Amino acid sequence: MALAAILILYLVIGALAAIGSVTISRSRFSPRVEHIFFALLLIPIAAMYLAFVAYFGDHSTLRPEACAVGVFAALGLLGLRFPALLVLGYALHGGWDLAHEIWVHLGAGGGGARPFTEIPLAYGGFCAAYDWCMAGYFFTRRAAWRQ
Repeated sequence: MALAAILILYLVIGALAAIGSVTISRSRFSPRVEHIFFALLLIPIAAMYLAFVAYFGDHSTLRPEACAVGVFAALGLLGLRFPALLVLGYALHGGWDLAHEIWVHLGAGGGGARPFTEIPLAYGGFCAAYDWCMAGYFFTRRAAWRQ
């Protein structure tokens, strides 16, 4: 019950963080600069998992995490030219976040080799909510970003 409450809280915080990001970026940036900012932001967002590899010391997950960072970095960079790929990048990253949360904290990894890096409690839920809200927002901004 407590885990469910924590996850719900972090999902709400992730959605509120997305609303804040949208509000600030629309008021401060032109559509083109906003597009560039969020495309490049996908790279450090994805790279956080490399920090978790180092922090938790489970280097057996370094290769899949580094490959995922490479994929998300490529989607972010290609998203500079093709906004639909930025939508895809954030949507997929939200799924990556949720997969970590399910595997690590909800018991899908019952011993043996771990395919995912350990993450802080509810981090994946927060990030999935943020990423999916942002992907929805980017979908609505595609036309403005093409100009």
